Amino acid sequence: MTQVKDLGPLLKRLKLGRMLPTLPERVALARRDQLDYISFLEVILSDEVARRDGNRFRNRIQKAGFEQVCRLEDFDWEADINLDRRLIDAVFALEFIEAAEHVLLVGPVGVGKSFLAQALGYSALKADRSVRFTRADDYFRDLAHARLDGTLEKTFRSYLTPDLLILDDLGLTALDLARSQDFYELVVAKHRSSSFVITSNRSVEEWLSLFADPMLGNSALDRLANNAYQMVIEGQSYRRRLSPHLRLMQRLNGEEGGGR
Repeated sequence: MTQVKDLGPLLKRLKLGRMLPTLPERVALARRDQLDYISFLEVILSDEVARRDGNRFRNRIQKAGFEQVCRLEDFDWEADINLDRRLIDAVFALEFIEAAEHVLLVGPVGVGKSFLAQALGYSALKADRSVRFTRADDYFRDLAHARLDGTLEKTFRSYLTPDLLILDDLGLTALDLARSQDFYELVVAKHRSSSFVITSNRSVEEWLSLFADPMLGNSALDRLANNAYQMVIEGQSYRRRLSPHLRLMQRLNGEEGGGR
């Protein structure tokens, strides 16, 4: 009688070798529940589809370039920050991507802008949208290097391809003429065709002062801001709550209070 291990060479030739570890369990399930042949086939093929979908999603997460995997359900709503939850819910419905609109997340350092931006990217990936995450300064450096090695057009096009491009920490430094041009070209090329999420420690009203060429700045920001949801986050640093020192002191203080 054919054993599960005897199926190994056949499954591997069909590129189904990953079925082997779970196949004995599935055979036992089929015997226990008296599954017919079609039902058993459906079970093992469903396992394989789920495995491949999971691998594909993990590969897409890696390709997106996130600094960390963030999900909205993991956001710390107890943090000492102010933001409009209704607006959060609206943008996480992802209709802005369908409409080629944008999301601008602004606020002081550490209030969760990058977390929410990456959580939006994660949600977009789950909705089968293509996503790329990059720090704004890395985008500018990437294009500067591409000019030197003759790959500017190819490199620039790679930023236009995703359905959602996340530019993190725009405005940490002023934009010289080349960077002003690079940002303007990116906004113009993606305008009405695909979406941005942009985070910044500066308010949108301050962005114009960053541009070496005010005309380029005005033209880019007019397209961007008038086709975007602007989410202002205020409050204390979200990261402070994650500090191991703070957690230790809170625990020690709690122990002292409990011992009195």
